[in-house]
Amino acid sequence: MSVFSVEPKTGSTVTTKILDDVCSSLGVKLKHEEKEDYRKLLAVFDESAKELMQMEDYAPQPDLSRFPRTNIRPPSKDNNTHGAWAWRCSIKDTRPNNGLLAGKTVCLKDMISVAGVPMLMGTEFVAGYTPSIDATVVTRILEAGGEVTGKAVCENLCHSATSHSSSTGTVENPHGRGYSAGGSSSGSGALVSLGDADMSIGADQGGSVRIPATNCGIVGLKPTHGLIPYTGCGSNEPTNDHLGPMTRTVLDNALLLQAIAGTDNIDDRSYGAPLPDRIPKYFDMLTTQDKPQDLSGVKIGIIVESLQVAVLDPRVKELFLQAANGFEKLGATVQEVSIPIHSKGPNIWTGVSKVGGYLTKMYGAPGRRGHTMYDLNSLFLEALRSPSQWDKAYVATKNIYLNGAYAAQHYPELLARATNLSRKLRDAYNDALRQYDVLLTPTLPYVATSHPQPDATPLDLIKKQVGLTSNTCQFNQTGHPVLAMPIGLLLPTEGPGVGTGVKLPVGMQVIGRWWDEEKVFKVGYAWELSNDWRAM
Repeated sequence: MSVFSVEPKTGSTVTTKILDDVCSSLGVKLKHEEKEDYRKLLAVFDESAKELMQMEDYAPQPDLSRFPRTNIRPPSKDNNTHGAWAWRCSIKDTRPNNGLLAGKTVCLKDMISVAGVPMLMGTEFVAGYTPSIDATVVTRILEAGGEVTGKAVCENLCHSATSHSSSTGTVENPHGRGYSAGGSSSGSGALVSLGDADMSIGADQGGSVRIPATNCGIVGLKPTHGLIPYTGCGSNEPTNDHLGPMTRTVLDNALLLQAIAGTDNIDDRSYGAPLPDRIPKYFDMLTTQDKPQDLSGVKIGIIVESLQVAVLDPRVKELFLQAANGFEKLGATVQEVSIPIHSKGPNIWTGVSKVGGYLTKMYGAPGRRGHTMYDLNSLFLEALRSPSQWDKAYVATKNIYLNGAYAAQHYPELLARATNLSRKLRDAYNDALRQYDVLLTPTLPYVATSHPQPDATPLDLIKKQVGLTSNTCQFNQTGHPVLAMPIGLLLPTEGPGVGTGVKLPVGMQVIGRWWDEEKVFKVGYAWELSNDWRAM
């Protein structure tokens, strides 16, 4: 314990009443004769805290000379047909650059910081925030020769798995208007699918890369936890936070990952990852294979419990099994494997995400090493204290605050229990991955749902995504790499597309061992080369 003094300076504002209020918040009492001692110690701490808050913040500085921000503007209606652009800009290297991403256009989920470009985060709960830093991934994209062309709409504070919640309006599914593009990286999925951007970086805390990738018919990777640094990005809950590439093909996904992966020695999520110049060459590996469609000797396990989800559409199951059997034609062995705790994964994830998400919003993710966006955290605290701002919060955001505050009072050990059980969940997948090279599940249990009505109640809004993350959220807590890829199309069962011939994408997840994105890509690439998912 560091103690600078036991005598506060004259004029301290810390009174016995303030001390009593602190004790009351803790539910404890101090002996009367000790109160003055503790008041003095609290006053000394107050002096230290004030001195610290007067010091200038320390943050990564963007290179605005090499990577100038140009043409920053809101999207025009004519060029935002599906409501997927949040903000437009052009940022690229002023030097000659023939890097991995030369000639590629990249959009970023709108909770990734780009200095000088407004960050809307899909919400009116907090407003008016413009970052002064570039996220690590932004710098790496620019250094690799890519052009950042704008920010993609993010669902309301990343708290919706469907695409109706953003304050800028609904994001439409590129395969059928009136249907969800998936969330919370909704804009990313739509823009890449439409060809308005070559690739995007999304964020995945419970499936938020893989869900829109599936609904929009593109490829999305949730990498091993920490492989892509999270520095400069809005956090929901640090152990669930993942950034992930979203592209139209597996090959482009590997290319983007190769350009942005590796520790930045800032974000503690990334400390286990290799340095950028030591990561595997994912793209190079795929393009130099002699027989990329040959999976001889590869063992693949279908997680039985993923096919027992209560809301699983039988047509999705049939299409998934058809796609999984396609691996056998490539020489792989495909078998079923039972992992009973898989079905409890959503409960475990909920215990961490609700309580941890509440604590992160209240206190800015305590206990982490890295760069804290404290100015953004301050906006959340101000909004929470404002009744008018609270009224603007999305239903899922309110639910997280309410669930978290309730758990803090009634289940104070819930986060610890869920954290320990998440390790049990991870060990169960690891046991299966000792027998199999990769595991498979359907990504989502049903095709994209129609948008809710404008007068929908809170429960009506939530009903649109019941069971949606049944096979995705587990892997945010376990940290395994998961590739979501399209495997076919099905007719919707409700909404405006019924009877019109509209078909919506279905997806498959390829799950690998920690740090083994190479094998995940190899398996996914082989299937992609051998199948036309649009015809299935």
